[in-house]
Amino acid sequence: MFTNNDINFDALKRKAYNGRWATIEEGVIPLTAADPDFRTAPEIEQGIIEYIKDGYLSYGPFSGLPEFKKNVAGHFNAEKHGSFTPENVLAVNSAAQGMFLIASYVLKPGDEAIILDPVDFLFKRSVEAAGGTVRLCPVDHITGAIDFEKLVELINPKTKLISICNPHNPLGKVYSKEVLKKISEIASAHDLWVMSDEIWSDIVYDDQEFHTYSSVSEQAKKKSFTVYGFSKSFGIAGLRIGAVLCNDQEILEDFTEKSNFNSTIEGVSTLSQIAGSVALERAKPWYKEFLNHLQQNRDLAFNILSRSEILSPNLPEATFVLFPKIKNNLTSDEFTRHVLQHGKVAVVPGSERWFGKGAEGHIRICFSTSREILEEGLDRIIKNF
Repeated sequence: MFTNNDINFDALKRKAYNGRWATIEEGVIPLTAADPDFRTAPEIEQGIIEYIKDGYLSYGPFSGLPEFKKNVAGHFNAEKHGSFTPENVLAVNSAAQGMFLIASYVLKPGDEAIILDPVDFLFKRSVEAAGGTVRLCPVDHITGAIDFEKLVELINPKTKLISICNPHNPLGKVYSKEVLKKISEIASAHDLWVMSDEIWSDIVYDDQEFHTYSSVSEQAKKKSFTVYGFSKSFGIAGLRIGAVLCNDQEILEDFTEKSNFNSTIEGVSTLSQIAGSVALERAKPWYKEFLNHLQQNRDLAFNILSRSEILSPNLPEATFVLFPKIKNNLTSDEFTRHVLQHGKVAVVPGSERWFGKGAEGHIRICFSTSREILEEGLDRIIKNF
């Protein structure tokens, strides 16, 4: 199901944008945006077809379809130690939109938010879009460990929000219940909001346990938002479907109102919600095979790069990206340009633009493709130095 023969390259070259097959020149292998090369689960395709068979695409409830909210809550409760009701779920147009809405809800111009460094660029962008100021908390590039001493030092009267990425993009770290509890204690002591981006929480390896942030303590439940999406685990990025979860119903209702989700100004495509709902209800067997394939690709990529003299890889506990350190003296941008020009492989540079100041000296490699494509891409990178 996840071999090279299962990839429709013609379709990818027509449809896979965001630095991938549809945007690169012929002959280049894109190991860039975190988006699978495989078609989505047949159950999802069938679910969309079934929904539109009667020819009606009417308005849905502003906060989300009942089946979508029920399935998201059930998924978190069964797989991530959550304690959500369907009413604790708001359907949003992608996890990314959820992050921006939360920042706008929590922050006023001049307020400060603490984010991890390095981390995906959307954390910084969402804070700045709300008029907030970003403060960076260092994360160990190998272990993913948070510098808690620095985190506490960064807190001042202007601080309103701590944003975490769990599992962490691009380091692939899964934060334990104990670590999350420590964050909740710090946040509670200073009356801070916490946003936990958990879009990668389905892609966790070696049967490692995952705890959604709000599950780790009563403090964590009281003043937090969780962000979730379907683009990584189910390959439906183009449908732009995600969810914001919050255990405090009054807070979520206020958030829904202030985010304009109580009218037709906002709201999410019902077709996208059906795809997400069906994914959780019927496509788990497909997803488990996909996860098994990804773990094999992770191990393969780690072993290949470990033997190379140009990159020193990390072994991610989650996600389908590697974040190896560059061994020669090239900057992240120089390395990326070199492998594109000489090896015909596209990767993401560990530059400030994409991951923050702490990312320099690394590149990010996406491995959600076939074994054959991955091996060829890594071979080209290694041979062209």
